[in-house]
Amino acid sequence: MERKHEKYQRVIEFCKSLEPTPTAVAHPCDQSSLEGAVEAARMGLIAPILIGPRERIEAVAKQYGIDISGFPLVDAPHSEASAATAVRIVREGKAQALMKGSLHTDELMGAVVARDSGLRTGRRISHCFVMDVPRHEDPLIITDAAVNIAPTLEEKVDIVQNAIDLGHALQFPEVRVAILSAMETVNPKVPSTVEAGALCKMVDRHQITGAVVDGPLALDNAINLEAAHIKKIDSPVAGRANVLVVPDLEAGNMLAKSLTFLAGADAAGIVLGARVPIILTSRADSVTTRLASCAVAALVAKARRESAKAMG
Repeated sequence: MERKHEKYQRVIEFCKSLEPTPTAVAHPCDQSSLEGAVEAARMGLIAPILIGPRERIEAVAKQYGIDISGFPLVDAPHSEASAATAVRIVREGKAQALMKGSLHTDELMGAVVARDSGLRTGRRISHCFVMDVPRHEDPLIITDAAVNIAPTLEEKVDIVQNAIDLGHALQFPEVRVAILSAMETVNPKVPSTVEAGALCKMVDRHQITGAVVDGPLALDNAINLEAAHIKKIDSPVAGRANVLVVPDLEAGNMLAKSLTFLAGADAAGIVLGARVPIILTSRADSVTTRLASCAVAALVAKARRESAKAMG
């Protein structure tokens, strides 16, 4: 079996050559979230701005011997205020990424999607896991397993485009997207297969750009060449997909957790489609996974800067 985290290490190593990304860290009030932010800063991935109840953060730092003396600390009385303050700091241009601390995802995302004070763009906000799966050669992007519960076809257009843009930010030589279902033929009785067919036609019409896209594909013939050959699927994506688009949140969550707990994979979480990348970590994440999430956000922030520069 390959060295664990090899794909994450490649991403982290590349990001060490970049300037640290100024990152608003919302409510890092437990050991793992504070340690994760400080370790990412130590490795040069992010330049954290810590936001939350000053006394609580300082107490956690003291209890676990975490040195936060070099980082700005913005006082906010509770988790909701921490999220709102972090979003405001991003809106003011003082941070190019947002990182979840020890508050609920709903609290952070509530501040992000607030109509007047949030970080919305014209694009639908969606979640991606960048998965490091042992014995699978490349990182695997899975979307959406945390934000959109039962996305419509219209919302899936943005979900797919967000994932494609992430693939480019991660410098995939070619982004190959499989729209997953339970089968590889369009069946009117299975709505996800019909939507997959529609998404592929949208690619033909340049409504979605930047990738080779195919679907519907079942999971086996999306990532296993032999399975694709047996089914006689003639496709540049089948067996070689590096982006997997699931029908709904339940499918995405089950797929990601199956890979994590049955195949020993790690899942770095990122939210896209807002003004800045949002680093979504879980309490169960390892330090390496947290660092990988920060590195992925740094690459997305870099791609956004370059895109803004190119547009003048």
